[in-house]
Amino acid sequence: MGARLPGTESEARIVAHADMDCFYAACERLREPALEGEPLVVGMGYEPGTDNGAVATASYEARAFGVESAQAISAALEHLPRKRAAATDAHLDIERSGFYRPVDIPFYESVSEEVRGILHENAEVVREVSIDEAYLDVTERTTWDDAEAFARRIKDRIEQEIGVVASVGIAPNMSTAKIASDAEKPDGLVVVQPGEVRDFLAPVPVEELHGVGPVTARTLRERGIGTAGELAGADRHALLSAFGERGGDLYDRARGEDDREVTPKGRPKSLSRESAFVEPTADYEAIEERALALAAAVTERATRKDALYRTVGIKVVTPPFDVNTRARSLSGPVDDPDLVDRIVRDLLSEFEGERIRKIGVRVSNLEFGAAAQSSLDGWVGGDGVAGGSGEDDSDPVDSAARRGQASLSEFE
Repeated sequence: MGARLPGTESEARIVAHADMDCFYAACERLREPALEGEPLVVGMGYEPGTDNGAVATASYEARAFGVESAQAISAALEHLPRKRAAATDAHLDIERSGFYRPVDIPFYESVSEEVRGILHENAEVVREVSIDEAYLDVTERTTWDDAEAFARRIKDRIEQEIGVVASVGIAPNMSTAKIASDAEKPDGLVVVQPGEVRDFLAPVPVEELHGVGPVTARTLRERGIGTAGELAGADRHALLSAFGERGGDLYDRARGEDDREVTPKGRPKSLSRESAFVEPTADYEAIEERALALAAAVTERATRKDALYRTVGIKVVTPPFDVNTRARSLSGPVDDPDLVDRIVRDLLSEFEGERIRKIGVRVSNLEFGAAAQSSLDGWVGGDGVAGGSGEDDSDPVDSAARRGQASLSEFE
């Protein structure tokens, strides 16, 4: 037998991306089956006496009314009043109302652990990227001829044994597999064979490519590039000139070229989230709301990873692309979302009145593992930061903003 040609089907890796559909809502329906088929919003800030918060997950039924993930809870309630309120208010239409439930990360984590168990049983290598999605290298477990049936078996096990629905995409690389898993949501299953990658990607909007945020997408569209096919046919040197090395990465991924290996994630040195505004804004109330949503996302992630942090920082990008960072060191390692909120508010106040393009929040100098002292109650801060609020930190953190109000990415 002759040598195999590079890029042939027999040589291509088989990568799967599994993404749970409306995961938080699906978990809530596990313990409240009556919510099945009802408009359901999972988030924080809708309870009496609260005035800010965001949507963590909106079921597809709720999305039909205009509710979206990471949307401010106040906007969600305008689109879809609570069923309880509609039942007692003659001005509200009971048929155009829905159910709201608070975020319960420990419960969702327990369901996620069950899902991960099935994924690990079906792959040599699993890269968990969030509570509800993961990449799998299944090259040693299946063949391209059997890939669809293999993915179907995984989906069926997750639904039958756990009760949540996964969309799965299979492709020769990570970036294409992720796009494939989104292509036919909900309950999707898309297999992109090695020889079909370029044709599959061609009509995909540039916003769906890995590494393309709102600002980059707008810049590309201004250059007449709106799809992966148009990006793949663009001048590579021009992209390198406009975007640096990242321009080359975008060009390659638009052509289905992504040589990243599926590797388990190690412990991070910091945890962060960013969100870009569609247009620069000086609306400080909106900026602060976005920053606090990002802070909630970051601290929820730290709690979930059993991570304590010694430094809290923000990143503020002002036009044209001036990057400003501010940080505050703490006197001890903590897991204290209320403290992070206060520090973020304080650091951000320096930028009140300025037009802001992007905002980010980071916690760093991480320590992992349980600690007896996880808030600054009792710590004497050298910077004068008071610790702790006296409130119960065991309440679920609003992870609605886990993906932010617009697009979220880790600090670059």
